[in-house]
Amino acid sequence: MKFALIAGVSLLSLGLAAPALADDDSRIEELEARVQQLEAMNRQLLEVMQAQGLLPQADAPAAPSMAHPAPAHHGDAPLQTAHHGAGHHEGGHGMSHGDDFHQNLVGISPEYGYQVLDHAEGVNTRPLTILNAARNGELDRRVTLSGDVTALANYQESNSNTKFGWLMRHPTSANQIGETVSEFVVHSAQLAVTGRMTDSITLYSEMLYDPEQSFGSGTLTDLNRNQIQLRRAFVLFGDLERTPWYAAIGKMDTPFGLNDTVSPFTNSTNWHAFAGLATGGMVGYYNNGLHVRAMAIQGGSQFRAHNAPVEDTNVPSRVNNFAVDVNYTAVLAEGRTLMAGASYTEATAYCQAYPVFHFNPCDDNNPGWAAYAQADLGRLELLGEYAATTEDWPGTASPVPIYSAFEAVAPSAFTLGGRYWFDLNATEDFAVSFEFSRFVSGDDGAPWEKQDQWVLGGSYFISPSVNLFGELIRTEGWVPLNFLSGGNLPTGESWSESDASTNVFTLGVQASF
Repeated sequence: MKFALIAGVSLLSLGLAAPALADDDSRIEELEARVQQLEAMNRQLLEVMQAQGLLPQADAPAAPSMAHPAPAHHGDAPLQTAHHGAGHHEGGHGMSHGDDFHQNLVGISPEYGYQVLDHAEGVNTRPLTILNAARNGELDRRVTLSGDVTALANYQESNSNTKFGWLMRHPTSANQIGETVSEFVVHSAQLAVTGRMTDSITLYSEMLYDPEQSFGSGTLTDLNRNQIQLRRAFVLFGDLERTPWYAAIGKMDTPFGLNDTVSPFTNSTNWHAFAGLATGGMVGYYNNGLHVRAMAIQGGSQFRAHNAPVEDTNVPSRVNNFAVDVNYTAVLAEGRTLMAGASYTEATAYCQAYPVFHFNPCDDNNPGWAAYAQADLGRLELLGEYAATTEDWPGTASPVPIYSAFEAVAPSAFTLGGRYWFDLNATEDFAVSFEFSRFVSGDDGAPWEKQDQWVLGGSYFISPSVNLFGELIRTEGWVPLNFLSGGNLPTGESWSESDASTNVFTLGVQASF
């Protein structure tokens, strides 16, 4: 195309000159001189275009280029242009990033992919993860594709037939029979798209395949369990280079509690009991260690951990719930940090009357609160968390006469854990962790009183986005949330069992791109 333009300019010049030419010798000589002049002009134009990088260099020595310097690699970080982080112009995202941005429209960032899709850490701060990645130069493309697969090999044994308490497996008798279970399975697979429309508008969507924890009917191989769902999707407004304020609207994790774990794979009972996922709108502020978030949450039975009745139904036709979280991170000596925070939500999921079922409507809201702390002491990391409702959960009391002595309680959960990183090959890529968590969901002595979980874990990161892990898990108590106090058995008895215990050994890999 560029060569055609040059030829067109030359022909046009010749065409304008032709009418003035005669057939005599002097005019022919004049024409030859003009052709030579045009050829010289064309050579000069080619040299200029080559010098500016618009045409490939021939055999001539390279001229100074006006293009962006070559991108640099940093571990698993994506390619970055020289203009990232510089002041952006009002002309738009594409103009501020220049040609490199348009020539690299789609890319990957493995370390970012692991962070944004990790279910163990940063579980309800994905918007902030995205904003920090953009500020740090990890999202210097129009679209960043991310993926994650977690595969497991595990052995489980229970002292009660079909009652396996490991919460990382949806505990149904359809998938776990007898008193032993052994598996080679895909626990979950995710695919996410992060699209930067402008410097301050980002789109995020995440697809999830998780037959291990799906609520679909049938066995692990049933099509009803092998579904792909839109797990999260939101529009994010914010640019931490310009302002500490940000906002998001869509389907996202709610700002309630920490819900993180030091274990490489198994989530805490706090996460299972109180980690929220819902549709709504959120506003956040992040600056100088202070992080404040507030979210307006759609009513009705949400996807996880929220239920605010709408006209005595579970229909989510009104925004009548909210959650607020505030935390502060203080920098201690030698770069060590201590973070502490607290949360409140107007409506938890623990509001149904007997018999308990997650999507049943409630008579009234049951608010909840949480307090948590996390310390980074170099190689040693510690965390602690407590969450509870402010009112009793009606469904924790049963009308069956044999359970009449057990009163309704306010459900709660707490977690304590620590992790230590060892220095291998000059990198801190191997860690050992231990965590204890408890979910209390019934009166003292009730079959559904509580479930305890111990996890001893080991992680080995062969790269920042690939984690090989192993865990020893023990649970005591078997308390499924649905029908925990009974209502699904002909006898009226609860299928919860306080004496049930499960021992688990699992090996796995979590790999992201």
